[in-house]
Amino acid sequence: MTTTTTRPGLAPRLTALTKVVELGPGRLDKKLLTEAGTLLQRAGNRLKLSSEHTVVALAGGTGSGKSSLFNALSGLELSPTGVRRPTTARTHACVWGLEGAGPLLDWLQIQWRHRFSRASALDKADSQLHGLILLDLPDHDSIRALTDTEADRLIGLADLVVWVLDPQKYADASTHRRYVTELAGHDAVTVFALNQADRLTAEELAELVIDLNDLLRREGVEHPSVVPTSAVTGRGIESLKSVIATAVARRRAAIQKLEADLHRLEQKLGQAMPLGQSLSAPSAVDEARRMGLTDALCDAVGVPAVGEAMENVYAERSSRWVGWPYPRWIGKLRGDPLKSLRLDDVNEEIRGISTSTVSAQSAEVSNAVQALADGLSMGMHPVWRTAVHQAARSRAGQLPQALTEDLAEVAPQLDRVPGWWRALKVWQYFLVVAFVAGLAWLAVGLLMPGRLPPSLELLGDTATLPWVGLMMASVLGLGALSGIASRNFVELGASRERERLEREMRRRVAAVAGTMVVEPVERELSRHHAFYTALRDLSV
Repeated sequence: MTTTTTRPGLAPRLTALTKVVELGPGRLDKKLLTEAGTLLQRAGNRLKLSSEHTVVALAGGTGSGKSSLFNALSGLELSPTGVRRPTTARTHACVWGLEGAGPLLDWLQIQWRHRFSRASALDKADSQLHGLILLDLPDHDSIRALTDTEADRLIGLADLVVWVLDPQKYADASTHRRYVTELAGHDAVTVFALNQADRLTAEELAELVIDLNDLLRREGVEHPSVVPTSAVTGRGIESLKSVIATAVARRRAAIQKLEADLHRLEQKLGQAMPLGQSLSAPSAVDEARRMGLTDALCDAVGVPAVGEAMENVYAERSSRWVGWPYPRWIGKLRGDPLKSLRLDDVNEEIRGISTSTVSAQSAEVSNAVQALADGLSMGMHPVWRTAVHQAARSRAGQLPQALTEDLAEVAPQLDRVPGWWRALKVWQYFLVVAFVAGLAWLAVGLLMPGRLPPSLELLGDTATLPWVGLMMASVLGLGALSGIASRNFVELGASRERERLEREMRRRVAAVAGTMVVEPVERELSRHHAFYTALRDLSV
């Protein structure tokens, strides 16, 4: 058996259609998706079978003379049932060159007793038909449902269809509405035999041929091939044989039929899912939109508020350790600022972020997700736009809780005391002790001059008192300067701690958003891009 060689472009287009079928469920109409799958299956089966044989089907309605024409073309009385009654019950096949045709006939489901061969030495005159499988189909308008279904099936499987029309019913709606209107683009693999021409005068036949051509063009057959025939007189039989022989010799009818079917399906897909600017839609979530989503979710869970509260608590708590003790002691007389500002409550609020802050903002979380989907799906087909929104919201119900649980792990440690706070506190209390010592020295020198034992005379020496006063002033100044410096360092540390906390919270928000929102959306965007890429490749 010879392997079919397809023209460049058919195989990639079939591959593209395979991708469309793979990505189409839930996006394409089920009927259209089924049609595409059927075409792929038929194309795969036909391309595996003999490329040396061309399947030509004679199709037509009751009384068109189909079986008589079949017998005239084959030169044998192979379809006697067509003579005795108005319908052909089973498909008959006449094969010119039986070798390698068996699997193809099996695929066509032609019964063995209805297969005939023209392969003897007496058939040399028909050598131009070698490779032809001629089918006489049941009438497509038969009252028998079985034969009607078989006719439809084989019309779809045949490489070339010869529609046998009689002069009285050549414009019959059962043929034109069900079949001819679906033949747009099938000109190369469709022939119309205006049979029983012997019943007409030359003028009547010419007029019918013109009328039939006009009718076919109006129905979308751009270049109709019409051959007047008569099985009784033999008129036009050789012309029809010549048309069929040309198709057989070229060994292209099977490919042309698949190309025509593919083109028709491509038009239907294009109407259902217009390509337009679809490929300009994003295939992934860009960094700007990722950051926008993260910003919105951070606002929704109150990351800036948590950072600000932490910074305030950090600064206020530091005053207990690094503030100049004297102002702090005086401040205690006016009440505890932490209590007045209720910053201790903020501490508990930060620790309890998982119980209220996130859950209360679920609407804002939903709005952030909605905004991302709206921006990404702008300009898409409504079906795909809905799919992107569904993907974005696929885990939206779990998102607030996931953010809650993840951010609870990074709640600031407000009871942590940096080591430099302790060191500075020791230094400041040293200065406090030095100031108290100087104050005692002054008191002794002023209140007890000359009354101290010889070993403590220095304390009562009035000459040293100015120096002691200078030392005390220096201690106060040094203490005040260290208090100011420590306050600046505290503010800097609080700012850094806030940045660290917000950066970590933002990182975790971005990670959760990436897993629960961005990844599902990107899968849908990738599917959208792959679908329309395949649709574009199908139409090349």
